[in-house]
Amino acid sequence: MEENGGRKASAGLEYVSVRFSDDEVVVSVCDEEVLGKVLVDPEKGIKYVVDPFFYKGELKSVEEALEILTTATTGNLVGERIVKAAVEKGLIHPDAVLVVQGVPIAFFAIM
Repeated sequence: MEENGGRKASAGLEYVSVRFSDDEVVVSVCDEEVLGKVLVDPEKGIKYVVDPFFYKGELKSVEEALEILTTATTGNLVGERIVKAAVEKGLIHPDAVLVVQGVPIAFFAIM
């Protein structure tokens, strides 16, 4: 297990945040160890902040996070585990994954 902010990080957990707005359900999920990171790719002109205000919610297993994502009208995913699992479940198309500093990022919207 890796050190994360002065404590041991649990392997394989995801932060899951759910927000409601009108008829929208916005679910944001990130691998525990990427929360708070700033991902930068100067060549692509990308700076992406895995902002705790947006992503930090309850810690869940990958399977629980996927189940919650199936209720979303909009999904925001960051991290190797959750993006890989979402691709395998068919929630994200593999070509829609952006990789910044080795960290996969993906979004979806149900219209």
